[in-house]
Amino acid sequence: MQHQAVLLLGSNEGDSMKFLRFAMSEIEIWVGKIVTSSSIYRSKAWGNTQQADFLNSVHHVQTNLDPIKLLKTILTIEQSAGRIRYEKWGPRCLDIDILYYDDIVYKDDQLLIPHAGICNRRFTLVPLCELIPEHIHPVTGKTNQWMLDHCTDTCAVLKLNPEHQ
Repeated sequence: MQHQAVLLLGSNEGDSMKFLRFAMSEIEIWVGKIVTSSSIYRSKAWGNTQQADFLNSVHHVQTNLDPIKLLKTILTIEQSAGRIRYEKWGPRCLDIDILYYDDIVYKDDQLLIPHAGICNRRFTLVPLCELIPEHIHPVTGKTNQWMLDHCTDTCAVLKLNPEHQ
């Protein structure tokens, strides 16, 4: 059965553009077809701000994986890129988050869908609104665009020029 997942990719360590391309390639192989992708955006780090800027992009993916298998697969992709989790909100060569999965609300000790940070993070909302501004968050009942318009995060999120993507 085909499911619709929305993934956020991020990187701020090493050749971030190379890591984002690697992730997209691996997603196509192991997760499913990337239907649409946002532009790539640069933003300051969120949470722990004493680190390099991040590159982020959002991708709408069709997948046959259930939420837990999807989580395990993206964690494997992160590890194969060289990610080592040693500090919460620390620098990372690759981070892949599940923002949405169909229109479900899911919670266990490993995974929360929709992602808890969507409403509060411009670096997530800006590329998300490029793809699906009118998508309704299944918990808040608000569209992505409404959440961006009312987001209190003031961090600048800058679209990279196409020749840099």
